[in-house]
Formats: sequence, structure tokens, C-alpha cells
Amino acid sequence: MRKKILVLCTGNSCRSQIAEAYIRYFSKNKAEVFSAGIEIHGVNPRAIASMKEDDIDISNHSSNAIDEYRNTAFDFIITVCDNANERCPYFPSTAKKFHHNFPDPAKAIGTELEITNEFRTVREMIKVYCKNFVEESL
Repeated sequence: MRKKILVLCTGNSCRSQIAEAYIRYFSKNKAEVFSAGIEIHGVNPRAIASMKEDDIDISNHSSNAIDEYRNTAFDFIITVCDNANERCPYFPSTAKKFHHNFPDPAKAIGTELEITNEFRTVREMIKVYCKNFVEESL
């Protein structure tokens, strides 16, 4: 039976979208992966571009609110930012919870290249985390 995984972040626009894609990629068919936010900000175009550089297309992803999954029985819930970890509403579930605070690339400032490089850096951090998560937990 495939494991159900929910990745949570503040706005479900960058970090959780990237993590959802990488967990789906590394788990192959071992998991159903979803992502959501405490708020909905839409999928960040720079996150889409950054993932495209790694040959993963998230342009069809949607930004979802956590309430949409209230009645879903998850095996794992992963928060990828402190804000989501602190504000995550109570989920009456037996899901195993994981947390890692990744920097928010959407808050990067500087030149276009500096901002793009921040997205790449955070993408790589999330990629390594997701690969390890799948290897150790699935």
C-alpha cells in the first residue's frame, strides 16, 4: 500500500511545491504526495523555473490550503518551514511528523542572478532532504 505524505509550508508556493515534486520523484510509486499551505499564495514562477532546470515540471501544480486535506489519513506530515510547523492546525491522525526549516527563496533580494541562485541553493537543499527522507522512511 502506498504511503500518503503531506508537505506543509506557509503559502504552498515554493518549498512545499519543490519537496512534493522531489518526494514524488524519488519515491517512484511508493507514495501519494500532496502539498498544502497555511495560506494559499499560488505556485511561484521562479520555483517552476528552478525545478525545470532539474528536469522536473511543476507547472501543473496547484497551491492548496491545508483544510482541503483535513479528512485524509496521512502516514507522514512534513513541515518545511518554522511558520508552518508552529501554525499547523491540529490533525487528528497517527501521521509521523517531520520538520526541517528551509530558507524561503521567495524572500531573496538582489540581482536577478542572485535571486535565481538562492532558488537553486534552496532547491538543492530540499532535493537532498527529500532523497534522504525517501531512502530512510519509505
